[in-house]
Amino acid sequence: MLEDVLNIAKEKMEKVLNNYKEELKSVRTGKASVHMLDGITVNYYGTQTPINQVATISTPDPTLIVIQPWDISVIPEIEKAILASDIGITPSNDGKIIRLPVPPLTEERRKQLVKNVHQMAEEKKISIRHIRHEARDKIQKMKKDKEISEDDEKRGLDKVQKLTDEYVKKIDELSKEKEKELLKV
Repeated sequence: MLEDVLNIAKEKMEKVLNNYKEELKSVRTGKASVHMLDGITVNYYGTQTPINQVATISTPDPTLIVIQPWDISVIPEIEKAILASDIGITPSNDGKIIRLPVPPLTEERRKQLVKNVHQMAEEKKISIRHIRHEARDKIQKMKKDKEISEDDEKRGLDKVQKLTDEYVKKIDELSKEKEKELLKV
């Protein structure tokens, strides 16, 4: 029963960590990446659809993203969605494909992106702590309901705290890694 609580907490924390890894992929680092467009959706026949589901996206070189829509009538919608997003790139098209020239990051923009990464990390750490709080409550309730002993409660609470520390540390490490990547000139 106690192991179930710990396993559920670990599973939830792992999901938060994986979600953070995915979010970090969309943070621009000065090199063109198809992941920069993750999270941008276009109005495709009345439905909000991710760009990668209406077009082929490629990076022929480190400073360019090329979007080739399967249906060229969606080009204006893709351009509108990119301009409305916060990636800060102006698209250009030749009627068949859209080109996104990725300019080098300015020092100011790099610092802003680092700030965003830290903010995202803090949100994930809050989620981790919330999971810890839920697990602690469950363990304390189990003790109160006499399902586990006082020793088991103490051991369970210690394990939950260690799990929390481990995942907060992993989030910090990912943040530091991304910060280095962003500040590298």
